[in-house]
Formats: sequence, structure tokens, C-alpha cells
Amino acid sequence: MPSDWQSVLGGKSLSLGALDDAAKELLEHAGERKVWLLFGEMGSGKTTLIKAIANRLNVKETMSSPTFSIVNEYAAGIGHSIFHMDLYRLKNERELIDIGLDEYFGSKEFCFVEWPEKLGRLTPEGTMQVRISPVDPHHRTIEYLPL
Repeated sequence: MPSDWQSVLGGKSLSLGALDDAAKELLEHAGERKVWLLFGEMGSGKTTLIKAIANRLNVKETMSSPTFSIVNEYAAGIGHSIFHMDLYRLKNERELIDIGLDEYFGSKEFCFVEWPEKLGRLTPEGTMQVRISPVDPHHRTIEYLPL
């Protein structure tokens, strides 16, 4: 991964209470980018951050990790959706194609991808890349690649 990552909220170690502010800042930095790649180890808080971002995008439904379903779709305001993907269990490019990856990425709707390392050569250009790193059990640092 590139080394020019920028820290969210001035590089502070963030608790759950700061996630709304972090989500707001990330959305501002994303610009028009709709495909977000979220990097982080298991249990780092990727799904929790996606929930905070989705809340800012007017998702009212209860969200859960798509670990077993691979993709969850949620209504985001009138006429819009977001797609939350967890690619952890996928084994190869064929499985990515079979889930309709191209249609999701081509939908012009927000697509949040956990375990984007699995995309390989199918990684689209122009993505918002976010990295979450645990500091301790209750705090994380969140970084993104600027435009």
C-alpha cells in the first residue's frame, strides 16, 4: 500500500464516540469516489466504521456484517442504496465475478469493501482507501489516501 496516508481527526486515537466525526471527515475527503476499500485486521472495526458512515448517508436499517452473505444492501435515502461487502471468505477471481462485482461497482452507489486485498486485479481505479489500526481494545487510528 502507498505510504502517503493521511490521518483522520488530526491523527488522534479514536474511541467509538468519535466515529461520527471520523465518518463525516472521510465522506468530505472522498469527494465523488463511491467505492471504498477498508483495510484492517480482523476485529479492527471496519464494520463499525461502515455503520457510522452509512448513518451519515441516511441508512436507517440495522446493519450487520456480511461475512456469510458476502454482500448486504441497505436503502440510503430515497432511491439510493449502499452495498456492504465482506470478501474474506472468497477464494478466487471467479467467485468475485459470480457475486456480480462489476454490477455493484458500476451502480454509482456507495460500495464499502472489507478485505479488498481479495480483489487483486479486479480492484477498480479511483477508490477511497481507508486503513483502520487498533491502538488498544477501545481506540483506533483511521487513515485514508487523499485524492
